[in-house]
Amino acid sequence: MTPSNDAGRLAGGVVVALFVAAQLFGVATSPAEAGMGHLQKIMYVHVPAAWAAFLAFGIVFIMSILYLVRRRESHDLLAASAAQVGVVLTGLTLALGSIWGRPTWGVWWTWDPRLTSTAVLFVIFVGYLALRSFVDEPQQRARWSAAVGILGFLNVPIVYMSVRWWRTLHQPSSSPATVDDPYVWGLRINAVVFIIVMAYLIRRLYQASILQRKVEALEEERALATEGSHV
Repeated sequence: MTPSNDAGRLAGGVVVALFVAAQLFGVATSPAEAGMGHLQKIMYVHVPAAWAAFLAFGIVFIMSILYLVRRRESHDLLAASAAQVGVVLTGLTLALGSIWGRPTWGVWWTWDPRLTSTAVLFVIFVGYLALRSFVDEPQQRARWSAAVGILGFLNVPIVYMSVRWWRTLHQPSSSPATVDDPYVWGLRINAVVFIIVMAYLIRRLYQASILQRKVEALEEERALATEGSHV
């Protein structure tokens, strides 16, 4: 095992420990909410996951613009890594929102503006990842992905502002400024931890994509060398 692998495993262990500790802190220090009871504590994952997803898609947006300007493969690979993490976090947000909505609204899903715009965001970036799987030519894949990544990010402010722009069942966006005092620190700590988790996952995926590119380059060199030896 190489030192870099050891460091990666250690970092992963620290990230998992931070996540577990943040959840335990939130659950242990906050009382049951008057209206929702202990169901309210789903907020400690649901809300930070949404925030971290927005940040991940923000990285996709920035890296996509940089790729179109500078044409560096590293920008494309970092955008793709961030998109994968953003999709997972958005899926988690939607799933937890449905779990919260069933006892609160009486349904697993409703075409509420916040829910619908979040689902659209999820579908756009699933499409982004599907596009990358179907296009083989690297530069074409990167250009098309950058265009989708930039356009897809434009839905993020729509998701965020949906509860202000339209009548919605969804409550106003939760933040340390809008929740009661017993829940503030649990939300803050989990928000920070989710950003750390997001950054760690993006970094690991980016490193994996770099290694994959090196393997592909070696395979191409071997194929060319084999063809040359047969000429």
